[in-house]
Amino acid sequence: MRLHVHKKAFRVLGVSECFIKGVSEKSILAGVILRSDLIIDGFTFSRATVGGMDATDSVLKMYRALNRNDINVLMLNGCVISWYNVIDLQRVYEETGLPLICVTYEESPGLEKYFMELFPEDYEKRIEIYHKNGPRTSIRLHTGFDVYVRFYGMTVEEAKGILNKFTLHGAVPEPLRIARLLARGIMRMLF
Repeated sequence: MRLHVHKKAFRVLGVSECFIKGVSEKSILAGVILRSDLIIDGFTFSRATVGGMDATDSVLKMYRALNRNDINVLMLNGCVISWYNVIDLQRVYEETGLPLICVTYEESPGLEKYFMELFPEDYEKRIEIYHKNGPRTSIRLHTGFDVYVRFYGMTVEEAKGILNKFTLHGAVPEPLRIARLLARGIMRMLF
């Protein structure tokens, strides 16, 4: 599938989350549909268990709840959210049929030791999904910032083009920045 990122109505669904460790049992996930001309075109929300293993299902539920066929790319703000709740990127890609970019902002030696220390009952499953998600690729954005991405259904050049199209300043693409602001606002309202 060819990604026509230069089309005016090219749409990204960006998903980000917020939680308060030790206070909230559930995190708030917010999704924002943003067109390439930076017009917001929709919202969706869900929850995931802090420290759980339901983030994949929560992301899929958000996408399905939108019931839209005009979304071109799914963009996630990390694949380990809500205090080590691991998103199965390959499953999300396969079940939505959408090209996917998962963005992180710092280099990391990995999370395996934390999975083992904090989740002795199911660390093997968390590590299995984490490894299945594959290695990250470093991309230098037009803003001069580096991001670390995993991507499905596109080339590295397409991923970079999409990220540059949707990143106005700094390192955080606008769909993810807006989704994070929404999730934080809802969390503040609840606590």
